Amino acid sequence: MIAPEAVVTFERPDGFTVLKSFGLARGEAVCPRNLLRATFRSIGAFIGFTPIDYLTDAERARSDCLTELLQNATRLGANGIVGLHFEADEQGDGSTRVLAIGEAVLLDPQPRAIEALEQRT
Repeated sequence: MIAPEAVVTFERPDGFTVLKSFGLARGEAVCPRNLLRATFRSIGAFIGFTPIDYLTDAERARSDCLTELLQNATRLGANGIVGLHFEADEQGDGSTRVLAIGEAVLLDPQPRAIEALEQRT
């Protein structure tokens, strides 16, 4: 399981040392085009109706591809992701493909990071 503090957009998470790189890991999700849903969502937003657990298709696709990325990195033996970034592009059929890409790494917590984690619990 990869801890949230071990997933970063930069080269090294604070308080960790990178011991090994497993190479790039990725996750992918496709957000299909749905005009009817988009229309109802727009109408709902216009009249002020936004459910608490409201997620757009793009947010759901981002979450799904991040989950897949973490699963793929874990299978490689990684306990962290560095250089995380997202890419999105529109396909010919109007759907949107979202990619999460990052370097799967084996991290070793530095002593002060271990102390900080112990103090949180």
